Amino acid sequence: MASGIELMVAAALCLACPPLNETMPEGLIELNPDGTLVTELPVELESEDVGLAEKAPVETLEVLRNKKEKLRNMKQWINGKHLRIATLEDYPLSYTEMQENGTRVGRGVSFQIIEFLQKKFNFTYDVVVPQDNIIGSTTDLDRSLIEMVNSSNADLAAAFIPSLSEQRTFVFYSTTTLDEGEWIMVMQRPRESASGSGLLAPFEFWVWILIFVSLLAVGPIIYVLIIIRNRLTGDAVQQPYSLGHCAWFVYGALMKQGSTLSPIADSTRLLFATWWIFITILTSFYTANLTAFLTLSKFTLPYNTVNDILTKNKHFVSLRGGGVEYAIRTTNESLNMLNRMIYNNYAVFTDASNDSYNLQNYVERNGYVFVRDRPAINIMLYRDYLYRKSVSFNDEKIHCPFAMAKEPFLKKKRTFAYPIGSNLSELFDPELLNLVESGIIKHLSATELPSAEICPQDLGSTERQLRNGDLMMTYYIMLTGFATALAVFTTELLFRYINGRHEANQWARHGVGRTTNGQSIKPSRWLRGLRRLNSGDKQLLGTSTHGQNVTPPPPYQSIFSHGAGKQRWHRALDGNGHGLVLGGEQHAAGVRRLINGRDYIVFRNSNGQSQLIPVRSPSAALFQYTYTE
Repeated sequence: MASGIELMVAAALCLACPPLNETMPEGLIELNPDGTLVTELPVELESEDVGLAEKAPVETLEVLRNKKEKLRNMKQWINGKHLRIATLEDYPLSYTEMQENGTRVGRGVSFQIIEFLQKKFNFTYDVVVPQDNIIGSTTDLDRSLIEMVNSSNADLAAAFIPSLSEQRTFVFYSTTTLDEGEWIMVMQRPRESASGSGLLAPFEFWVWILIFVSLLAVGPIIYVLIIIRNRLTGDAVQQPYSLGHCAWFVYGALMKQGSTLSPIADSTRLLFATWWIFITILTSFYTANLTAFLTLSKFTLPYNTVNDILTKNKHFVSLRGGGVEYAIRTTNESLNMLNRMIYNNYAVFTDASNDSYNLQNYVERNGYVFVRDRPAINIMLYRDYLYRKSVSFNDEKIHCPFAMAKEPFLKKKRTFAYPIGSNLSELFDPELLNLVESGIIKHLSATELPSAEICPQDLGSTERQLRNGDLMMTYYIMLTGFATALAVFTTELLFRYINGRHEANQWARHGVGRTTNGQSIKPSRWLRGLRRLNSGDKQLLGTSTHGQNVTPPPPYQSIFSHGAGKQRWHRALDGNGHGLVLGGEQHAAGVRRLINGRDYIVFRNSNGQSQLIPVRSPSAALFQYTYTE
């Protein structure tokens, strides 16, 4: 069998041999005295000779024999030796329990590995813990795990320690990586997805902004283009629409309403058709996406990455002296950008190693984001799920009040740690590598968990029912519409009052609104008098219309008298002797105007509308006839 392997190696080397006319590099193939094949590359072999990208010396069999001999001596040295192993309270990866006799016993994945090494190398150990349950750093070294290992108070740190750059000056990390630790964020499960679930959900924020801008801009654009087109072409058939008509057309098209505008010019028709096509496509997409969001939308969390925490200034909490704190405080680490959040009191590092307490006190009550490594998070949520399911068996929303982000907050390789200069790494690391490559460590980290995911982000079994929050935008639109209508109505009343006062002042300057003895009358009274003047006085004439007495205005011969260049108009308002005198040097009931070549008296009735009374005799007779006959 050995000779067959040697032949295979020799054949592989021959493939790399140069042609016969070239010189074989010295030291490439040699034979041992016993006839076996020795492969050794020279210390400095140019890459172009063998096609290598870099210089790579290969260990000789002598070096391998020396390593094997050293390993044998180390096994003999550690056999029966008593070690001091330090650890952290970091459930479930490493934690301790106190026995009745006062002995501290290590538990968790770390000590399952230690027990395996103990059986293989036959050593005993005591478990020690630092005074503070922290890893330690340059500025936080006292009473830490790193200090115990660095001062040789412990022969080994059996914990999943994140490999941070600052701690390398105090300890020697294992060459075998136990796993790549992932710190995950846990938060309160929001009532709705971060992408939204109401009427605004189908489109993102900037799409709505652009739609709103288009509503404001398209109307004036159409108006300006129509005016430019008419001025350039001189078309007298297509009259330009007003700005108000164009704005209402844009709004009416969005609401799927018709329009009374009927453009004749082809360019104007194309402008209108372009907006209709745009609105048709936009509303089709909105309707389809709204249905999808209300029924099949994927649930997302408001905080998924470190940038979400940083940009939104979200409070978060993590363990004191853990990998997250040192990754933030250390300058050359990936989370150093969060360092200012510590000084602004957005970051909290708690000494409590009880994850359930941190979950209830910080997350459930105060709404913080809890950052913890994945194995601890999974077990913590699973135990909380079992407890809540015992309280309410069917309601899944009660079972899962917390949600876990999918993106890791921090990723770091984790290893054991040894004192600088210790030779235990050469003895233990090959065995640790075998455990990692076989998947045993990964299996041990998840032994307490079920195979199914606990409380996923999207609770698929929960029926989606519309809530008031989904229709809240509808309520806002209704309230806004009614409030706008009320504001416009109030404005109309205000302007009508102002216009009425202004007209009353104008009438008063012509003597309207005063009795025969010079007393002033409120505008409302003389406006009523004008109204009676127009409709007639049933007490005087007694004419009837539809069963009611309707009094026509007095004859024009009595109203307009040509005496001394002045016209007087006297009219009794009631039977009590109170009269309203409309007269003066001008026609106080109105203003004399020449309209279409005819003389008229223009006055305002009680409704605020202008009314014309003809002055010429034929027209006055016809006007009188319509009221008296």
